[in-house]
Amino acid sequence: MTGAWREGEPPGRRRFVTGVQALETGGTLPFTLAYETWGTLDPSASNAILVEHALTGDSHAAGPAEEGHVSPGWWDGLIGPGKAIDTGTFFVVVPNVLGGCQGSTGPSSRHPDGKPWGSRFPAVTVRDQVGAEAVLAEALGIGRWAAVIGGSLGGMRALEWAVSEPDRVSVLLVLASTARASADQIAWAAPQLHAIRADPAWRGGDYHDVPGGGPDAGLGIARRIAHATYRSEAELAQRFGCLYQDGEDPLRGGRFAVESYLDHHAGKLSHRFDAGSYVVLTESMNTHDVGRGRGGVANALGRVTARTVAAGVDSDRLYPLYQSRAIADGIGGAEFAVIASPYGHDSFLIETEQIGRLVKVLLG
Repeated sequence: MTGAWREGEPPGRRRFVTGVQALETGGTLPFTLAYETWGTLDPSASNAILVEHALTGDSHAAGPAEEGHVSPGWWDGLIGPGKAIDTGTFFVVVPNVLGGCQGSTGPSSRHPDGKPWGSRFPAVTVRDQVGAEAVLAEALGIGRWAAVIGGSLGGMRALEWAVSEPDRVSVLLVLASTARASADQIAWAAPQLHAIRADPAWRGGDYHDVPGGGPDAGLGIARRIAHATYRSEAELAQRFGCLYQDGEDPLRGGRFAVESYLDHHAGKLSHRFDAGSYVVLTESMNTHDVGRGRGGVANALGRVTARTVAAGVDSDRLYPLYQSRAIADGIGGAEFAVIASPYGHDSFLIETEQIGRLVKVLLG
């Protein structure tokens, strides 16, 4: 079992493009990318904005939950008519990342032999993911993005776009992200990966068509670990403190309120995500390094020609401010901005008013 969208289910707003991606590790991967669009591409194809989602996001960035989409748009406060990313002016494109589980090719997808990819799905890097998105851009007739915007994993892809395809990105906004994964980020990811792989239902990654369910317990533990790093210590202290969950007593086997909060997010994820994709995408983030094979990060950032803002969150303990500042410092003429928020790493999803102001300045 899996929370992935699978072929034959209602597609919702999804559209699809196919291609073949040469992988950094060698070989090629035939792929499908699911994507959604809002607005109208102008005759010169000069008004297109690419929005990149984070680890457990998908192409459904705006709009309500509906058939084919179990959750409302994750950036609905920013994308739409009259909003900061105005779909009355811009043509907005949001792909589901390669390796994901909401319509794009990933471990839960069917291999050409008709069985799920499962453990056979190859390692894909952020660079590979951007290569697949370039195929999408070409299919849509977009030679240059008016802007590329993303946070966290989406920020990694946005930055990679500006490094690998500098002539195709006019404006770049990188939120709560980094030019290269740090030891601390890789360390936090390690127990998440171990939790999933230690679940007996993981079956080495080949569980998608096996009766009895997939590694929901392991995925839930991974989500609990991750979500604790996504929010700040100050917010958790103010919001929950050491309060008991209603009707429960930790002295008698019950839970603290903060435990119930993490349990809630763990349960939600299992209904809309796939453990195999969680592993693949986490490892993509771990191996993210715009300087690999380019003479180092400084040389890579020097290739960027887009008007750039790198913004960090003052309470982010997973992607601290210095990483956003380093991106800005490494790109000629780039600006560094601070999102003031108690919500930690998740602020790039929550603080839409502050981010909207950045977007409006960048888009003129």
